[in-house]
Amino acid sequence: MITTIVLIRAQPALIPQAAMKLAGIDGVSAVYSVSGEWDLVAIVKVERYEQIAEVITEHFPLVPGLERTQTLTAFRAYS
Repeated sequence: MITTIVLIRAQPALIPQAAMKLAGIDGVSAVYSVSGEWDLVAIVKVERYEQIAEVITEHFPLVPGLERTQTLTAFRAYS
């Protein structure tokens, strides 16, 4: 499983709606509202690298209120 963390800046009034819409996208395993520079963090878990591009470049832009994203693909998990 490939894990990708997406940091998201959204229009303040649309944060709750954007979070719910993001959470409904196949491949998105969780969406968190966070403090700091970013408004939301989405955890994307997919089987193939090509699916990362599909989720982030095809589905995320359809979510109203998103202003900017930064995508971080995980190499290893340390628990």
